Amino acid sequence: MRIFTLALLLLSVSLLTSCASGYKAIQPKTLNYLSNNEDGGIKMEYKYDLLNKKYEKKETKKGVKLVAIKITNQSEADVMFGRDIKLTYENGTEVMVMENDKVFKTLKQSPASYLFYLLLSPVNFYTSKTTSNGGYAETSSSSFPIGLILGPGLAGGNMLAASSANSNFKSDLMVYNINGTVIKAGETKYGLIGIRSTSFDALKIKLQ
Repeated sequence: MRIFTLALLLLSVSLLTSCASGYKAIQPKTLNYLSNNEDGGIKMEYKYDLLNKKYEKKETKKGVKLVAIKITNQSEADVMFGRDIKLTYENGTEVMVMENDKVFKTLKQSPASYLFYLLLSPVNFYTSKTTSNGGYAETSSSSFPIGLILGPGLAGGNMLAASSANSNFKSDLMVYNINGTVIKAGETKYGLIGIRSTSFDALKIKLQ
C-alpha cells in the first residue's frame, strides 16, 4: 500500500504540472527591442512573442497578439498614447489597440475548465489476491477509491494554478497599461498592448 500511495502521489504531481499553465512575468523595461521607428520626434520600439504555453496558444486561437512597446518622446511637447499617438501597419492601416481588460478576458485561462477532473471521482482501483487453503485456491479482492483522491485533487490543484497565473498576468497588464497615458517631453514610457492580428506584422508609429 505504501508503494501504491507513492505511485499515486507521483502520478498526481505529473498530471498537475502538465495541465494548468504557469505565467512568466513580463518586464518591458528589461526586454531587448529589435524593431523600432520614429515620427515627429516620437520613437517607438516594440516586441512580439511575449507569452508561452497556454497563453501563447490562446493568442493563436483568438487572433490576438500581445506586444510590448517602448515610447520615447524626443519632441518638445507632451503627447498622449491613443490620442496624439496612433499605430499603423506598413500599408498605413490603423492598428486597433484593445483595452487591456479585454485582452485579459480574451487570453486568460479558464479555471472552471478543470472541473472535468471530478469525473474521475467514481473510479476505483481493484486488486485481487489468491491464497492456497487446504489444496484449494481462494481469491479475495479489494478496492481502493482512487478517484476520490485523484479527481478533486487534480481539479482543485489545476484551478488554483490557473487562477494564480491569471492574477499575475492581469497584474502585468494593469501595471503596463499605456492606453491614455501622457508621455512628457524627454520621457520614456513602457507598455503592454493587445492588437487583433494573426501574424507578426511590422508596426509603425504615427503622430496625429
